[in-house]
Amino acid sequence: MFDIKWIRNNTAAFDAAMGRRGLPPQAAQLIALDDERRAHVAALQDAQERRNAASKEIGKAKASGDDAGAQALIDEVAKIKQFIHDGEEVERELTSRMVDALSVLPNMPLDDVPDGADESANVELRRIGTPRAYDFTPKEHFEVGAAEAGMSFERAGRMSGARFVLLQGQMARLERALGQFMIDLQTVHNGYMEVSPPLLVRDEALYGTSQLPKFSEDLFKTTEGRWLIPTAEVPLTNMVAGETLAEAELPMRVTALTPCFRSEAGSAGRDVRGILRQHQFWKCELVSVTTPEKSLDELERMTGCAEEILAKLGLAYRVMALSTGDMGFGARKTYDIEVWLPGQNAYREISSCSACGDFQARRMNARYRPEGEKGLRFVHTLNGSGIAVGRALIAVVETYQNADGSITVPEALRSYMGGIEKIEAV
Repeated sequence: MFDIKWIRNNTAAFDAAMGRRGLPPQAAQLIALDDERRAHVAALQDAQERRNAASKEIGKAKASGDDAGAQALIDEVAKIKQFIHDGEEVERELTSRMVDALSVLPNMPLDDVPDGADESANVELRRIGTPRAYDFTPKEHFEVGAAEAGMSFERAGRMSGARFVLLQGQMARLERALGQFMIDLQTVHNGYMEVSPPLLVRDEALYGTSQLPKFSEDLFKTTEGRWLIPTAEVPLTNMVAGETLAEAELPMRVTALTPCFRSEAGSAGRDVRGILRQHQFWKCELVSVTTPEKSLDELERMTGCAEEILAKLGLAYRVMALSTGDMGFGARKTYDIEVWLPGQNAYREISSCSACGDFQARRMNARYRPEGEKGLRFVHTLNGSGIAVGRALIAVVETYQNADGSITVPEALRSYMGGIEKIEAV
């Protein structure tokens, strides 16, 4: 969400930023909407002043015996009251139009974000780890014997349809082990506070983190009007909605291991095999709330916390700076971490860490009181996957697969797997 006053004072910069996002100039039409609203508000204020003045004149007219004049003033006041009554509804409509117009505009990218229309313009920053060499042709996760036996797409499909999987036996345990490993690392070693948030939220929460109104088709809505969370970013970030924090409380770092639910409305025909793109999946989410001065340092820290998971699992990965055309709606800068999947012979996204500036804070009215200052400022929010459990499961299965179809359990997970070192093929 943007401040219309800032847009007025920075028209060229705003339009240039929207142009980098692939949009035509926006400032002129937004300012025109605001001009209409401001003119109407001014007319209402003038009417209120005239009503007050006329009300006083009624008494004077009656006191002087001017009954005709008093009646004329009474009639005038009645008309003004009706105008104000109707005008207040018009003001609400004009304000709503302005908010709606601002709500569908993406965040402005930082200057160092690569320009480009899509992922082809992303810039690789670094590669960590060397992909494992095999003396056999590695399979995709759903073809590896030990994994194949623990993944039932048919049973899940009978219950729920496409893009669901039923994990059983050691696959279910491996998924749970990964989630526990992630949340333990982020809380015990990286200083995030664990939260167990609601999985159902209201419209306001999704509006605050900018999934609504633009991305409603990507979400699941209940019959009672609540929404299943697409990511724990939503409830974690909304912990500070409507609040004023002390600067000493920042940075606030929170994490949650939760199921996530996405309709995948725009991914028809993509990744239909296996568990790469599901309607329901587990993810360890990281959220930070901080001051503007420390926002970008926090992005680097958060990305490092997500990378640490992959390093400890012994997985090869790379870090990408996303282009303006590939970056999420609410982000002003994003790093994607892509893990190497031997079965696909490709890097695939497993984590996305974004700095949102005050974009979400303005929507949520989340502020803080700087030390030694009288005024309030909007906080800066960040979010990142720390990391996606299902995609980590894929990476572990494919990376640690053996020629006989078994899967070697990474050392970092063995204590979570009851000491098991290998998952045998059935």
